[in-house]
Amino acid sequence: MPDNPINVPVVGRLSRNLALLNPGAIVTLDMTTPSGQRGKFRSVFIGYMPKKYVLVQFPDSSKLGSFAQYVTQGIGVTVRGLIEGHEGAVVAFISNIRQTIQIPSRIIVLDFPREVRLQNLRSSMRIETYIKAKVKVKGEYWASVISDISVSGCQIMITNGEKLILTEDKPVEIIIEAFQDLKNLKLNAEICNTKTQVDGVMLGVKFDDSSKVAVNKLLQQAVILPH
Repeated sequence: MPDNPINVPVVGRLSRNLALLNPGAIVTLDMTTPSGQRGKFRSVFIGYMPKKYVLVQFPDSSKLGSFAQYVTQGIGVTVRGLIEGHEGAVVAFISNIRQTIQIPSRIIVLDFPREVRLQNLRSSMRIETYIKAKVKVKGEYWASVISDISVSGCQIMITNGEKLILTEDKPVEIIIEAFQDLKNLKLNAEICNTKTQVDGVMLGVKFDDSSKVAVNKLLQQAVILPH
């Protein structure tokens, strides 16, 4: 008998949740090396065998770079993917690499997870990002980067933004000209807080209700975005 066996009812629930990911679905693999270096890479969900393993495509070697040496047996992996047909829903689970294989293609074999979470992007889920944007304040545009985002708001870094005189409740417009499959996305928000940084200012903003649809589209792209 294997150590720490997964009972049958739990396996059934895990399999049902995993089955929400269609073969061919885009997923991200979030891995951390023994030294603490973190990598997040785009992959493709292939399928699974209940109680045994999960198969995902080996990330593009050109994207992995030197990180490829760490994609080996025993490394922990967090897998996230959007559920097709369920707007704003994500499947997420943590596993370990069992092995990598070369035939019929480069594939990562993961241990069957002990927990598969369904996450709703409309909740408080916050995603780390690096999204270039322009922020319009009082008719003036500032180059910025969105460092993290949730359904309710985001953190925005503006280089040299200390030149701005910012107060809470000030309205701003965030323009994202291109991100993944999105073009010219505009989000209306207001400043909730500001923090001075070494090279600029960090804005904490809250999205307006009028931007809900646009925010959801951005979240769906951000959740499967590799670094």
